[in-house]
Parts: sequence; structure tokens; C-alpha cells
Amino acid sequence: MIVVIDANVAIAAVAARGLCEAVMELCLEHHEIVLCEGILTEIEEKLRDKLLVPPPIIAEYLKILRNNAIVLEPEAVNPEVCRDTQDLMILGLVKPGHVRAIITGDKDLLVVKEYAGAKILSPRAFWELDKEG
Repeated sequence: MIVVIDANVAIAAVAARGLCEAVMELCLEHHEIVLCEGILTEIEEKLRDKLLVPPPIIAEYLKILRNNAIVLEPEAVNPEVCRDTQDLMILGLVKPGHVRAIITGDKDLLVVKEYAGAKILSPRAFWELDKEG
């Protein structure tokens, strides 16, 4: 399946052992990941500024993401689709990337539920869907 992993999930995967880490590993091993520069920048900034992750670890993580993801330019999305305009870049990856699922912990995205044929799922919902087959 082609998926977008929101920055909050990618950050949580680094910050703590748990579901987000497991979802990230699952996606790296069994799914195609689509990202954009905006998501990668957000991951870098939050790991550096909020979690104080050392720069070499951030660089290695970003390298892993870039090497295992398709990095696309998001298309324009009608701002009325989502409450938070910061999330439009994520929705903008759906059509150009042929994305089937967006994995996020962001309530502003989760309430949308689906966009252009892509399901918007929490890490738990994605994990359960993947385990079903």
C-alpha cells in the first residue's frame, strides 16, 4: 500500500518505543512511503528543537526516510477541506502519489476520515487494518 506518514508519527517513532515505532518499521518494510520536503523539515525541526535529538541522529533518520520514500511536491488543495492549513501539504500528496492511506495522530486530519480515496487513519487503526490483511 502507498502511504503518507505524517511528521507526528515519524517523530513519535524516534521519541519512544511503541506503536508509532512499530508502524514506521512496518511501513519501511512492507509499504511504499510518500513524503514531501515540508514533512521532512517538520520532522527535522521538532526532533532538533523540541526533543533535542543530536544532529547526527537526525541526519541519519532523515537519510533513512529519504532513501525509503518517494519525495513529491504536494498539489494545491482547497483550504476548506481541512481545519488546519498546515495539513494541506499532506492531503496534497494523495493524488500525485496515488496514496491509499495517511497515517497521522493529528485530530484536524483524522476528522476528515478520507480524502480523494485515501483513508486517514490513526497509527492504531492503520496497524489493525494492516494486520487484518
